[in-house]
Amino acid sequence: MSLTSHSLLATMIGLAIYGPAMAEDATSLHKDINNKHAVAEDQSTNKAITNDPLAMVRGVCIAPKDRKEDTNNLPINIEANSAKAKNKHQAVYTGDVIVKQGTRTIAADKVTLQQPENIVTAKGNVFYHDGGIEMEAKQLQSDLNTKDSQLDDAVYRMTCQAGRGEAEQIDKRNVDGTQFYKMKDGTYTTCPEGNKSWRFAAGSLERDGESPFADLYNARFEVLNVPVFYLPWLRIPVTKERMTGFLYPTLTYGSRNGMEYEAPFYWNIAPNYDLTLTPKYMNHRGLQTTAKFRYLTDFGEGHLIGEYMGRDKKTDYDKRWAIQWKHSGIIDENWLVDIDYSKVSDYKYFDSGLDSSIGEREDNNLLQTAEVSYRNANWDTMLMVRDFQPLTESGQGTQYRLMPQLSSTYYRNNLGYGLDFKMPMSISKFDNDAKNKPTADRITLEPTLTLPYATPWWSVTTQAKVNYAHYNQDKKESGLTDLKDNVDRVIPEFRVNSSLYFERDTSILGSHYTQSLEPQIQYLYIKDVDQKGIYNPFDYVGGGYDSTRLQQDYYGLFSDRTYSGNDYIAPANQFTIGASTRYFDEDFKERFSLSVGQIFYIDKPVNKGTDNKEAKSYSATAVETEFNLDDNLFLKSSMQYDSSENEIQQGSTTVEYRNGGVFIQPSYRYVSSDYLTKYVNNPNPIIPGTKDKRDGISQLGLSVGFPVSDSIDVKADYFQDMNVNKMLESKVGFTYRSACWMIGLSYNRYAKDPLSQDFTEYDSNVSFSFSLLGLQGMRPFGKSSDDGGNILSYGDPFTLNN
Repeated sequence: MSLTSHSLLATMIGLAIYGPAMAEDATSLHKDINNKHAVAEDQSTNKAITNDPLAMVRGVCIAPKDRKEDTNNLPINIEANSAKAKNKHQAVYTGDVIVKQGTRTIAADKVTLQQPENIVTAKGNVFYHDGGIEMEAKQLQSDLNTKDSQLDDAVYRMTCQAGRGEAEQIDKRNVDGTQFYKMKDGTYTTCPEGNKSWRFAAGSLERDGESPFADLYNARFEVLNVPVFYLPWLRIPVTKERMTGFLYPTLTYGSRNGMEYEAPFYWNIAPNYDLTLTPKYMNHRGLQTTAKFRYLTDFGEGHLIGEYMGRDKKTDYDKRWAIQWKHSGIIDENWLVDIDYSKVSDYKYFDSGLDSSIGEREDNNLLQTAEVSYRNANWDTMLMVRDFQPLTESGQGTQYRLMPQLSSTYYRNNLGYGLDFKMPMSISKFDNDAKNKPTADRITLEPTLTLPYATPWWSVTTQAKVNYAHYNQDKKESGLTDLKDNVDRVIPEFRVNSSLYFERDTSILGSHYTQSLEPQIQYLYIKDVDQKGIYNPFDYVGGGYDSTRLQQDYYGLFSDRTYSGNDYIAPANQFTIGASTRYFDEDFKERFSLSVGQIFYIDKPVNKGTDNKEAKSYSATAVETEFNLDDNLFLKSSMQYDSSENEIQQGSTTVEYRNGGVFIQPSYRYVSSDYLTKYVNNPNPIIPGTKDKRDGISQLGLSVGFPVSDSIDVKADYFQDMNVNKMLESKVGFTYRSACWMIGLSYNRYAKDPLSQDFTEYDSNVSFSFSLLGLQGMRPFGKSSDDGGNILSYGDPFTLNN
């Protein structure tokens, strides 16, 4: 508001500055005065103006980039019904006075310059517009000597964003070169004209010079013109700069934690530092305090988060806490630093129902890692340390730490005959606290030669590599007699991958499409060597220093690795055959795709499954498909089918209909029990009445969202475990959104222990939020979001940008 009044007063002062020059010759109002084109025309000699000469500018938004930076020095054009001037005494413009200067427009019934006092006055229907705001007032008066100004009975409206208000008086005072602004009985709201839902009001508002803050005295928050909140003093931002103050509080209820109340406090320490302190009281548990410190320096950006609870009344834990430090930075273009360290007071910290944003969690472990990298045209080198904090009692001390790992890759492309060369290498130290697991030092080298060749319709890539690894292992008290203290392993590998690209025009139901056919074949040979001397995930249950089984989807069929890491290199002598077909519309947007692939083994792989079944000569068939009908109906499905067992190993399907604010998204996910048992160590409990049989995964989900009216939206999620035919989780929420405020209400119910065979215990939460819209610059009072902060967010299942 102060910024706006400053613009208006500066323009009126600019008008008054040229008034004396215009008064020198009242009969020659069209002359150029002081190189400024100030023109006052007698309306009686010109054609009549329209009923509203300001209709072209009322409510018009002019983007800031299109406004002149130095509007005060642009030419001024004045139109009036009449003008009278007496040199060094008075200049008077009357009758529909319109002043235009750049993107500014000012109008009044009468504009007077009084000499020698140098006071300019605009009276009657004063109007101002600069592209970002427009104001109407009863009178404007400005002293050109002191540069003091006063605006009476002002009403203002933002034109590029929501916001309007009024003031009985706006004053600008100049003291020792510093400008002070003061508003008497001022108001502000983002509600449209005639809507009295809410507004801020103050007996007076003061602003010191160009300060981004304004001080409100006797400040009130009013709903339907009824004061509901009062502060004798309040500081708010009048620009987009951040400021210290209380953020919008939240109130929720859940059966586990009871009533929860949060009142965050934001401290704007410096332009590149800030701190948010959030006390949260839970009547079933006690007080939890969270502090988040953010920073931005020449060495990068990051944050520190700490959570603390003196005593948890529900779990009888004392001094529960959690910390996280996350940093990312680039130094001298070639050096990169990444740190992510998190730690909690106890392994049940996240399972006990405490809301927390601490850390990155992977497979019931809290990640603790730091990396320093150096990169140039031919080298990519990284030094990393990595540890985990297990979040289960059985996992304490069993995870492998990297203390440290030095890895580097040398690249050299465009060698003779089109060859590319690279050599990844690493030195790693693996350690843990478990007595039944070995520790190891490992060195790996993998020199690789690649010969790529490609035409618009055919490509072939030939690759040869040698995987060398040296292990120095300490068996401790593991009892693993097959492990060797020192192991050298050399495994040669050869791979040829070739693909074709065919294309044709086709027509379906009268619509034109371009169809592609992309067959692909690969031969892979990896020598079979004895690797039992290494603690690997193939020969030892739970084995591997940094290796695990990879998922074999369509694209995984063409990979040269069955396991991640280097602890086990699965042998191979096999062909992989697959093909994809795609349909593109006239805008070359993909509307349909289908991919099918399978591995055929020349040497059958060793069977590690149960029941001593003979190894198959081919893999499960992997199928993937996507469908997009007119950007409204979508389908994504994938499946691995084992024809020898007539069994689907795993599969997933998601269908979605989207149209405006409506979306319906049913989904289904399935993983067979045999697949989990064979490759993942099936986490499901043993089925009662059986010896060792366990369920697989069979889950059905549904997400929906739709508008009930122009103001009300509803969103809901539901997930069902089909093995036991019970609900896993459900959510429902709605938002009501008016022109300037919004409320949100949501309900969530979920199983406490979804891995139990017959889970019957559920927890539930109800949350409520209220937001004032359009208050980005008034952060202590409100926040604007699409859902009030509590309603479910939409996730597109067909992209990674969620």
